[in-house]
Amino acid sequence: MIALDTNVLVRYLVRDDVEQAEAARSLLESLTVNRLGYVCREVTVETVWVLERAYGYSRDQIATILEELVATEELIIEAADDVGRAASSYRAGDAGFSDLMILAAAERVGAHSLYTFDQKAARLEGATLVIAKADPIPSEELPDPKGKPDAPRPSSEEDEPPA
Repeated sequence: MIALDTNVLVRYLVRDDVEQAEAARSLLESLTVNRLGYVCREVTVETVWVLERAYGYSRDQIATILEELVATEELIIEAADDVGRAASSYRAGDAGFSDLMILAAAERVGAHSLYTFDQKAARLEGATLVIAKADPIPSEELPDPKGKPDAPRPSSEEDEPPA
């Protein structure tokens, strides 16, 4: 078995660099059921991000690619069931693929809910928005904005020791 990095999958899929695309094609076509290629979750998530952001692929195009990768018997896609479910939801909705993968992982391990500060992700079934209290932090407890933690701060009369 060999492991594949994001850049190899992307070169194979988009063929934007002729030499690298040919090398990626040759490598992927050399895979067999006796010499498998492994794609970890991180590579899958990063590949989606690159196709979406750098190459402008549509959700439908990306979901189709993911489904084809999962169906390729010469590839082992880590958490393939999660990828398949996330691809289907990604195609149909507006949630980010990484959020869908995180939710799928939470469901896979039996979590009752995925708690998040991300308002968009919290709209997903199985996710719960965490609400933070809006207690202001006293200014004297704020870090120095110039990155100097030991910088002197202006003092008030209350800070002065009794005489």
